[in-house]
Amino acid sequence: MKPIGYWLNRTDQALTASMDALLADFGLSRLDWQVLNVVKDDPRATDTSVLTTLAAGADAAALASAVASVLAGGWVVRPRPDHLALTDDGRSRLVEVALRVDAFRELSTRGITREEYVTAVTVLERMTRNLTEPRAGSAARP
Repeated sequence: MKPIGYWLNRTDQALTASMDALLADFGLSRLDWQVLNVVKDDPRATDTSVLTTLAAGADAAALASAVASVLAGGWVVRPRPDHLALTDDGRSRLVEVALRVDAFRELSTRGITREEYVTAVTVLERMTRNLTEPRAGSAARP
């Protein structure tokens, strides 16, 4: 059996490639879509909040590029410097994108029960916490 790190990397690569292909019709990448969701969910979204929220999945340069992409695509505007807000057009196009993403999620979890999915996410979350939040008296090890 291959170790979990192998499957985490393969899964992330497969998710990204599949999402990028799915979203190409909309002129978006997976990271662009993630930026749009941060902006949609936070009416006071800023470049900093996008960077902070998505820092675990991409570096600052990639995130800045994604922000520039959704601005150029007319999905978001800057109502004030460093602030981001969905445009009306962006909001309506995001509804269309969500329908495709829902179908993608169904495809990617085919044959996986809700309980299996919850278990997988719970285990990965616990592993992450074990490695990023060491207990008192113990040191994080590679």
